Amino acid sequence: MNIKRIDTYQDKRFSQKALNQHGCFLVDDMPYEVVIISDTEAVIHGREPSVYADLIDEFRFYTPHITMFYDESHCIIKEFSQKQLLTIKLEQIQPSQFYVDENKIAAISSFIRRPEDIIIQVLPHRDRYISLDGHTRLYYAVMQGWESVRAVTEVSDEWVYRFVEEARKRNIHTPMDLIPVTHDEYTVKWNRFCDDFFAEAEENTKPADF
Repeated sequence: MNIKRIDTYQDKRFSQKALNQHGCFLVDDMPYEVVIISDTEAVIHGREPSVYADLIDEFRFYTPHITMFYDESHCIIKEFSQKQLLTIKLEQIQPSQFYVDENKIAAISSFIRRPEDIIIQVLPHRDRYISLDGHTRLYYAVMQGWESVRAVTEVSDEWVYRFVEEARKRNIHTPMDLIPVTHDEYTVKWNRFCDDFFAEAEENTKPADF
């Protein structure tokens, strides 16, 4: 089974609401949507229920706070233990990214109405938290003048500390320091950094050629 997440905001195969939430997937080239309807619930739309379990696992990689999934008839498909939601001040959050995409800011503005609508994944670190995702939502909170967002704690690979180190070199210490750029700039700058970073990491793990 091949599951691909759709990262664009324009695709006639999907509803605009699902696109804005980044809840659109192709499963073996067939379209499926996971639409968030509350802090903890989502509805799955798609032809073949047999793929729902794998789709849910893929979706929860990005949104672990969603713990209840329904089909289009609102019958429960799968339920998980609820995550504890924390309220964290923006100044306590250290980004692990540098840029935010202006197109993404426009998209999330269609469904985020209050600080409580923002739920991100964080890693506790010393007396603060590292943001593992949701940097666009964090910057949107800054734009709205909100002081806090909600979060769930998660673990991460060691690479996140290298990303944080690079962010601090660029004077990015809180979400207020994130840099908004056009979609094209974001694609070039952020994707290039990630590609170079992981290429270097892979090169460093290769065994020496004696």
